[in-house]
Amino acid sequence: MKSLKKIIIIFVVAGVLGAFFYLDLGQYLSLEYIKEQQASFLEFYKENTLLAIGAFTAIYIVSTALSLPGAVLLTLLGGALFGLLVGTILVSFASSIGATLAFLVSRLLLRDWVQSKFGSYLKSFNEGVERDGGFYLFTLRLIPAVPFFVINLVMGLTPMKAITFYGVSQLGMLAGTVVFVNAGTQLAQLDSLSGILSPEIIFSFVLLGIFPFLARKLVGFYKGRRVMSKFEKPKSFDYNMVVIGGGSAGLVTSYIGAATKGKVALIEKHKMGGDCLNTGCVPSKALIRSAKFMADVKKCQKLGFKSAHVDFDFADVMERVQRVIRTIEPHDSIERYTSLGVECHTGEAKIISPYEVSVNGKVLTTRNIVIGTGARPSIPPIDGIKNVEYLTSDTIWDIREQPKKLLVLGGGPIGSELTQAFARLGSNVTQVQRNKRLIPKEDPEVSQMVLESFQNDGINVLVGHTPKRFFKRDGKDFLECESNGNSVEIEFDALLIALGRKANTTGFGLEELGVELTPQKTIKVDEYMKTNIPNIYACGDVAGPYQFTHTAAHQAWYCAVNSMLNPFYGFKVDYSTVPWSTFTDPEVARSGLNEIEAKEQGIPYDVTTYGIDDLDRAIADEAAHGIVKVLTVPGKDKIIGVTIAGLHAGDIISEYVAAMKNGFGMNKILGTIHIYPTLAEANKYAAGNWKKNNVTEKALAWGERINRWRRDYV
Repeated sequence: MKSLKKIIIIFVVAGVLGAFFYLDLGQYLSLEYIKEQQASFLEFYKENTLLAIGAFTAIYIVSTALSLPGAVLLTLLGGALFGLLVGTILVSFASSIGATLAFLVSRLLLRDWVQSKFGSYLKSFNEGVERDGGFYLFTLRLIPAVPFFVINLVMGLTPMKAITFYGVSQLGMLAGTVVFVNAGTQLAQLDSLSGILSPEIIFSFVLLGIFPFLARKLVGFYKGRRVMSKFEKPKSFDYNMVVIGGGSAGLVTSYIGAATKGKVALIEKHKMGGDCLNTGCVPSKALIRSAKFMADVKKCQKLGFKSAHVDFDFADVMERVQRVIRTIEPHDSIERYTSLGVECHTGEAKIISPYEVSVNGKVLTTRNIVIGTGARPSIPPIDGIKNVEYLTSDTIWDIREQPKKLLVLGGGPIGSELTQAFARLGSNVTQVQRNKRLIPKEDPEVSQMVLESFQNDGINVLVGHTPKRFFKRDGKDFLECESNGNSVEIEFDALLIALGRKANTTGFGLEELGVELTPQKTIKVDEYMKTNIPNIYACGDVAGPYQFTHTAAHQAWYCAVNSMLNPFYGFKVDYSTVPWSTFTDPEVARSGLNEIEAKEQGIPYDVTTYGIDDLDRAIADEAAHGIVKVLTVPGKDKIIGVTIAGLHAGDIISEYVAAMKNGFGMNKILGTIHIYPTLAEANKYAAGNWKKNNVTEKALAWGERINRWRRDYV
């Protein structure tokens, strides 16, 4: 039925357009003709008022619906025939109805095809139309430089509702209609169309076009003022910015604020450096390094040694972890940040109002507040868990006795990194993962590489197992899991829970102020990192959507700069090339899309792979395993996503991150000189594979002809 409608509409449109051009009807839509016939038109209108109105309206609607030239002249004629009031009414409704018909024709004939072919590229545009389409359409309607028929056809390809399109068009075109109809009342004095498109009128339209943007700013300003009107504003402020939380997000925000000569106070209730320094990135990587040494010892024969043996005390390994923390600690210390110009406070912060924060009984007044309170381990409500002593990524660094039977709940980055580290140090580790794959956000073949590596390390990996209850038997601890309808019991003497992290959003005043949270219970921020209270910002784990140290630092820049520039200007945060790495063996690093996400989002892609088992340096290092996997735009070298699994993947992916950020593709990577022998050469070889995959048979055939000719005749 839909196909039949399309065919009928195509024939009707083609027939009318054919008749228009074949019969040269355009000659009747010229300024000269209308001026010549103006007296006749007026006479006809006086004698046949309703017929003239009906005919004019019908012709205008058809002309606009089929995007025929002459809409401006018809508008002038409306003013000349009917006067300003009646002409404006007729033209306003006729133009809006015709535009909506053009919108619907475009939608019926083209939208499905355009969206199916280019939907992946139009995703953000479609989302913008769904969110703010009416506003942008209104703005475009006020600017005559943008042809109205183009707006009609393009908007028909979007998700905008027809009723919205009509209503906004009716309102948005009204100002322009009045200007042109009014010009039409003076038709006899017009010598050319340039007479109505004078610089003065164009300037008026430009002002009209700018007005909605200014109005939006003013509305936002008004809303902000209304929110802030509930609170008494100090006559002056002690600080430009008070930052709550001394982790990665808070430290970077404070540093930038002070570096730009703002007066900044930083409040941390526990340890400077936050999770990253004290319980996250730094200690885990220190432990992983020690564990890797043990793994190298175990494969000593592959490295040319008959045997190797290491005596160690687990407590010494954990003390080394603390030594590494202490070595890095000065980078994040109160002393350093004080020297940078940040006023540091140790204590619990309490937000009293958007302008006031108390700490240690003292009230600090501030123009802006930035929240960087981080996150904490999430504890699942598993039956019996309260009767079991468990460790988390926060507390595991306190142990000095090595677990003999360690149970790890969670197959994400934290759980997987610590699982492998403890197994390589000699613990008997069982890892339980509810999902059917480890690190399930990565592609299946990458997850499989990690799984096989874990199994080679002697780890008992139980994927697809759902924890049901903890219980004791004969004084020993057990976890009961369910897998495919079967019950599985796991004995353990130490339990590590690594099932994600929960944002710290309570206990310091957000609830009382009414700061909004997301469904994930992180602080809701806009693209400027601003909360629903105009001078309160949030960044890092407490804001999401990523929980990485480098992302926290990235967001912190926007918080610091935007809060200092507010309300005059702001920068929108950019997540387009956020990279991350899971520091297992093999390391797994990614930036942009992988195949799972591309398929879910309907984004077309070409995939190019390079097996690191073929890389000279990896072979020399006894690390010849892994993959470089690059997703590109079909037929082009533009990179839309990269996954690397292998030794130092988190380091070598940086070249691809730079490529995506700065807009260069696989050809430029292929043309870059890479040092031999290095692991980074994997990037060049992946680019080489892309080049081979994108050389057409036709190009090769021409190459063969040219080379044969040069052999035979030159």
